[in-house]
Amino acid sequence: MVTIAALALSRRRYPLSPLSYMLIFVFLCLHAVGSHYTYAEVPYNQWSKRLFGTPLNSLLGWQRNNFDRAVHFSYGLLLVYPVRELVLRIIGVRGFWGYFVPLDLMISTSALYELIEWATARLVGGGLGIAYLGTQGDIWDAHKDMALASFGALLTITATACLHSWKGVRFRSTWRTR
Repeated sequence: MVTIAALALSRRRYPLSPLSYMLIFVFLCLHAVGSHYTYAEVPYNQWSKRLFGTPLNSLLGWQRNNFDRAVHFSYGLLLVYPVRELVLRIIGVRGFWGYFVPLDLMISTSALYELIEWATARLVGGGLGIAYLGTQGDIWDAHKDMALASFGALLTITATACLHSWKGVRFRSTWRTR
């Protein structure tokens, strides 16, 4: 709700493209599903079995519920483009920095989230802290979450750069612009 209010209030001063609003909406929908079921218990396997006759985990050889990992990947994949639009408008960077700064922001905020999540789990402590983390027994969970968010952001920013290169008349000159 806070994100929707912030987007509504900033719409006049920092309007985003319809694509950015759609990407943010899809990401918020994933969060709504995750918060409804808790991320570690989203029943995507049952949904997959109903739709395709086989659980998704069986198809992909997974042992755990990976909905939280999909959301971390989606964080980078879906939000780096709107972040790029804001960076271009607010900071005014161009060229290489117009691609690097949004990528760096997504990687940094992903790491910051994992640190906050860890600190909260330590503060709460015990079984409730472990349940909050949702690691499902994976000691490398935070590292994998950050890597997935980074990879998702890298995919989108690379696709954006390639599309701009393909469509842009003066891409090489803008790449070098500060």
